[in-house]
Amino acid sequence: MKFVYHIALFASLASTALGASQFFGLNYNPKRPDGSCPNVYQVQGDLKVLRPYTNRLRIYSVHDCNQGEPVLRAMENTDWKVELGLWVNKNDAVFEADKNELLRLTKYFNFAKQVSAVVVGSEAVYRKEQTAEQLAAKIRNVKQALANVGLASIPVTTSETWPTYYQTLIKEVDFVNMHGFPFWEGVSIDKANDKMFQHIYDLQAAAKGKKVVVGETGWPSAGDHYGAAQTGMHNAQSYLQQFVCRAARENIEYYYFNSFDQNWASTNNASNVEGNWGIVKNDYVTPKFAEPIYSCK
Repeated sequence: MKFVYHIALFASLASTALGASQFFGLNYNPKRPDGSCPNVYQVQGDLKVLRPYTNRLRIYSVHDCNQGEPVLRAMENTDWKVELGLWVNKNDAVFEADKNELLRLTKYFNFAKQVSAVVVGSEAVYRKEQTAEQLAAKIRNVKQALANVGLASIPVTTSETWPTYYQTLIKEVDFVNMHGFPFWEGVSIDKANDKMFQHIYDLQAAAKGKKVVVGETGWPSAGDHYGAAQTGMHNAQSYLQQFVCRAARENIEYYYFNSFDQNWASTNNASNVEGNWGIVKNDYVTPKFAEPIYSCK
């Protein structure tokens, strides 16, 4: 599918100045507030909203809703970069569909300019939908597939929670992409960032020199509490400030979770918080927090 787009809007996206509250990167799902699939114009609108905060995004699938194409098309002729995800679950046909779509997209877009990494799976081992050995084989498969089309320089990784990032995976990835949520450990807000950074340090030690990136972390602004972890706007902003400032001091790259509050997100976890992790409200326009969101002085 080919999209017609407006050069003027691309120029606007490219020239928008970064705001004060900058993030290394943000997680992003372009599905609309009602869960419907996006078109390129809607993604362009999202990028304009998010541009004051970052120019790096991560998506979780290129095949689901065929979202890879509108995201890459919306980023053409701008300075945006994206980590492209391939979804992995128990059904290997899902992975194969994502991989095939990824390879199709390499024919039409400048991956060397636009794509910062390919992420093979998100918490598939944690969900017990793949073994570490099965996921490692998929990582090797994607590396070879990219090499076959002249894109061996694109880093390939997987995202796992800190306790399920086994050596089998560390050996295969180009960098470690870890998820950590002290909220889901039931940790109180005053201890949350120390807990999170201890997980980072533990993985850095296990990675033996490979870069460790935080692929997801955050704190929900509403919903049920979880043990000593309490939701709320104050705690969400407190966790964000402490994490972002400490990550900057320690030169740790991260993709904060999440860009938008998303009402369609699953509520099948132990707490009904899934739609409340964004830095922008669920209209995909209104900032959740007043500026500056954080101050590292």
